[in-house]
Amino acid sequence: MQSMEKLDCRGYLEDELAEVCLQNGLKKYRANQLFNWINQKSAQHWDEIKNIGKADRDTLNRIFTLKPLEIMRIQQSKDGTRKFLFQLADGETIETVLMDYTNLDSRDRQTVCVSTQVGCPVGCSFCATGMAGFRRNLTVGEITGQILDVTRYLQQEDPEFKVTNIVYMGMGEPFLNYEAVMKAIGILNSENGQKIGMRRVTISTSGIVPKILKLAEDNPQVGLAVSLHAASNKVRDRLVPINKRYPLAQLMEACRVYSTQTNRRVTFEMALNETNASKEEAMALVSLLHGMLAHVNLIPVNPVFGSGIQRPSKEKITDFKRTLEAGNIPVSIREEKGLDIDAACGQLRQRLESEIDESVKPS
Repeated sequence: MQSMEKLDCRGYLEDELAEVCLQNGLKKYRANQLFNWINQKSAQHWDEIKNIGKADRDTLNRIFTLKPLEIMRIQQSKDGTRKFLFQLADGETIETVLMDYTNLDSRDRQTVCVSTQVGCPVGCSFCATGMAGFRRNLTVGEITGQILDVTRYLQQEDPEFKVTNIVYMGMGEPFLNYEAVMKAIGILNSENGQKIGMRRVTISTSGIVPKILKLAEDNPQVGLAVSLHAASNKVRDRLVPINKRYPLAQLMEACRVYSTQTNRRVTFEMALNETNASKEEAMALVSLLHGMLAHVNLIPVNPVFGSGIQRPSKEKITDFKRTLEAGNIPVSIREEKGLDIDAACGQLRQRLESEIDESVKPS
């Protein structure tokens, strides 16, 4: 008789856990206890769960896996940013970034940049992730696991540590793994779990138009960021290949629908490089965003080996910003975080096992 494949309990909503418990002769309240230990207390092993008897734990262990992602390496930037290299159960690897904004403003924030795919199929010209190609989507448990395992690790240093914000801006295109991402958001939002508010979650997309519209319907509290990078189809076709499938007119209409239905502004990200940092492009962006509830985030393109794309001068970046301001477009220049450890925007990629220095693996 073929054994049943175990379920990843870190990928289940509480009511789903309850259904599985009932089907296997366990009381419904066991699901409440299990969900709490996994998602609020970040338990990683069955023997950590103290209020469930051994017999029921054994039953749960026959049904579910409870296993953390394996931390292969942690790098820390001089600005406090930390980059985690996680190995998944099948040997694939992903990177996750913790950005510490403590004391930077009046709201202390611990933001985790989460990956949703191994690699990325979109292939933006300035992004390291796409250069490695696409391997597969992450499961729900692998997405939530990034938050749970970062939390667990940091609580060894500070028992009060808590992730306050999530940005789905790591490896992969979140909207090409939409169902798993939305379910992970629900799990992490739960009052019995991490309790991360929906309005503290932002999903960044390269422009998957149908899913922008679906997000507006499914979860209007979640923030939307769009990797725009150009205000004309000619330039965007080169930088963001998905533009050939969903050109600017379709993308901007979807963003207007999202903004109208949710009453939330859309953040438009511009990775400034020698191709798109011109005065003409800035003026085109002013026209493109006129009348929209929008904010532009200027990101000086980060060094990516093999891309051949260069960062523009500070003067060009400043001039671009001034042009937007003159056109009454809200704009800011994103603070660089983790540049010295390749943890900044566009720099994440899965690393080969041979690249990992055993001396820096956590004990």
